[in-house]
Amino acid sequence: MYLVELGQGVFALIDEHPGYGNSNVGLVIDSDGLTVIDTTATPERGQLARREILALTEELGLRLKRVVLTSSRVPFTGGSTAFWQAAFYGSESTSDQLDAPVNPLALQRLLPHLAATYDDEFATRPITHTVAEPAWLTSAAYGVPLAGEAPANLMVQLPNTGVVFAGALASFGTTPLAFDGDPRAWAASLRQIAELGGTVVPGHGPPGGAADLGDLISYLDACVDADGNPSAIPGGPWDQWTDRRFDAVNVERAARLARGDDQTPHAMFELLGFA
Repeated sequence: MYLVELGQGVFALIDEHPGYGNSNVGLVIDSDGLTVIDTTATPERGQLARREILALTEELGLRLKRVVLTSSRVPFTGGSTAFWQAAFYGSESTSDQLDAPVNPLALQRLLPHLAATYDDEFATRPITHTVAEPAWLTSAAYGVPLAGEAPANLMVQLPNTGVVFAGALASFGTTPLAFDGDPRAWAASLRQIAELGGTVVPGHGPPGGAADLGDLISYLDACVDADGNPSAIPGGPWDQWTDRRFDAVNVERAARLARGDDQTPHAMFELLGFA
């Protein structure tokens, strides 16, 4: 991971290999402590991020006070035990989902390059503070629950710097996964994010801006317009993205929701080898 300074007291640890599971970490330095945004996909990667954050801030003598989870998915929560003593903030749906049992086999198949991590002992940190409506999480960070990748994700806006940590709501150079989300609502949330800041830190991929959000919006719109047929997705910037294996899941999810069906796409079970 490499460190990017985005503004005074605002940093991001960016994974240099875009791909699902190779996720980013945000850091906001406040006078009362450090706020971490997402924790990577594994305990080992979480510990690495923790060491880099503490090395960066050692002279300040500030403690790791808060962790904001933008999603319940393991790419964003898998390293959460490295920050166990911090308070954990997330949406109500993230809290509910993190209280559910982990399925190690599903994780191994979804993230094969990290499969060795996900054994019967793997666990994540539960949420301690739920955020159900927009609220100041710190003096600098404003949390906004938005529907998209999940029923409610939690993005972090830093108005003073023009930076938005979109987390699970944005993937730049990597195909998003909407098996439990709503592609149509997701695109609408991204349009809101585009108005909140000029620099967007995605959960996967390098920091970007309006053009990158526009590409992601166009992809999600194409999934909706495909009406259940993945081959109907036209060519576009996404032709260069990783993880196009998620196309079938995203298209089926959008089509099911259009019919009022909220069930997990069959394509997701096929992807995991359960069908």
